[in-house]
Amino acid sequence: MLASSYDPCRAWRKLAQMNRLANHRLHTACAALSAEDYAAARVGFFPSIRATLNHILLVDRFYINALEGNMLDRAALDAAQGLTTLQALRAAQAQCDARLLAVVAALTPERLTCRVTVDRGDRQQHDRADDLLSHLFQHQTHHRGQVHAMLSSTRVAPPQLDEFIVSDDAAARAKDMAALGWSEADLMR
Repeated sequence: MLASSYDPCRAWRKLAQMNRLANHRLHTACAALSAEDYAAARVGFFPSIRATLNHILLVDRFYINALEGNMLDRAALDAAQGLTTLQALRAAQAQCDARLLAVVAALTPERLTCRVTVDRGDRQQHDRADDLLSHLFQHQTHHRGQVHAMLSSTRVAPPQLDEFIVSDDAAARAKDMAALGWSEADLMR
């Protein structure tokens, strides 16, 4: 009975929704920073909150582009590295998050196992769609955690980044859900 009602694509939809919610919450916290604090040198793999958020966007664009079946888009990647304001980054990341939500909404069990060509410019990489998605979600989480830690050295409290999907988290996510125009039913599908 459970096997016939199990939807393997649902988990990917949930991860894409959590990604959108986490980005929204993190960007909202970063909006309380001054432009100087946003760009200030900090300890991390990338030298600032701004640089780290730009890196997340760049890698999202790179892999989502491949998952959509497109070839390398160097202009989009270059643009992701040069967003100097949080406002510009936030808008670009929201568009990228919407693309990722669309990619996972179109998933089928068969598409999860399809080989995706990742154009790296000088070579072609071929991986299963589910493996690329796993990598992408891990990458996002890893670098958002770095921004979270960097916020600890500012006057802005790092936001909670893990209250999103389970039923007990409904009250904690209500404000973010409203800001995104989502309902609880959107998370249950």
